[in-house]
Order: sequence, then structure tokens, then C-alpha cells
Amino acid sequence: MGESLMAFFVGKAMAMHEVIWHGRGGQGVVLAAQILAEAAYIQGFPGVTSAPTFGPERRGAPLTASTRISDGPVRTFSQIASADIGVILDESLLEIATGEGKIKKNGLVIINTTLTPEQIGIDGDFSIATVDASGIAREHHLSMRGVPVINTPLLGALSMVSGLVSLESIEKGLKEKMPRGRASFNFQAIRTAFERTLYIKSNPKL
Repeated sequence: MGESLMAFFVGKAMAMHEVIWHGRGGQGVVLAAQILAEAAYIQGFPGVTSAPTFGPERRGAPLTASTRISDGPVRTFSQIASADIGVILDESLLEIATGEGKIKKNGLVIINTTLTPEQIGIDGDFSIATVDASGIAREHHLSMRGVPVINTPLLGALSMVSGLVSLESIEKGLKEKMPRGRASFNFQAIRTAFERTLYIKSNPKL
């Protein structure tokens, strides 16, 4: 895994990295987008934004949130139509999240699933990473109202594959967004997800 997408994402001068989080109300997509933005700022990116994108926030309803990470000031605040990275918390949203034009050419899709990237069965000019975030949350007894907390483990998957933010920056970002004890508990699951994420390149030239 030494050759992550880091060279692709980080190596572009004055690049804007656009991330869309796809989940359902109650899964914490907005918080995940905020933590990523905080971690990216700590990492040294001067331009970061995060925001809910669209959809009702009622529990169980489809919801998206976005994070923009830039080497310079962020001057774009419109909805992200086509993302560099799509993070999918709920596998039932896979088709919607990866539909035509939703992920940029040579982009990346990260999916919470028990399947391997080869088993996912989706086609596109993007790379695929998978991690069983739900299983990891249960393993670490990370839940809220009996539901596994899957948003934070997926930050570990994103860190491992994209190289945009380090685990150290994510840990610091967590502590800015939640109480220290809770942040430490979540970070254990993030580290496990980092270690267990599976990744396949769609284009060997990436």
C-alpha cells in the first residue's frame, strides 16, 4: 500500500480536493465532513470548508455532506457536482453515489462494506477502497443508541488510501470536535480501519 493515491492528490500544485460523504440521517456524515476539514487545516492546508450538501436530516433519510480541501483560499461554495473522493457510509447508496459524473476521472470511492473492492461490482474510471466500518465499530463497542458509529472509522480509510491527512492530524481534529475521552475512543476504531482498508486501482497509471 506504499503507493497510495497521495502522489495524485497531494502532488498537484494549488489543487482543490473535493470530498462528498454519502450516508443517511443519523450516521454522522456532517460531523465526518467537519472532522476531515479540521484535520486538513491541522495538516497545513490553508483552505478548508465543510457543509451539509442536500437532503432532509431526518433519521434514515439519504443525506450528503461535503468537504473542500485546498492548497489556497477556497472561493467556491456551490454544491459539489463531481467529487475527487466519494465516501459511502451506507452501501444501499452506492449506485446513487457513483452514478455518471458523480466521481471525477481517476478519483476514489471508499465504501463501508464487508465486500472486497473486486466483489463490489461497479464500473467506473475511479479507484475503489472498502472497509467494514460497521464491523470495526461493533468490535470497538463504538455505538450510539445501539447503532454502530461508522463515520469516524471511514476517516481512517480515507487517510490510508488518499494520503491527504495523516492519522495524527485526524486525532487532533477529533479532539477539536468532541470531548477528549470520546475522541480517544473513536480514534482506536479509526486506526483499525486504517490498517484494514482494502484498495484497488482502476488505472495502473495513477
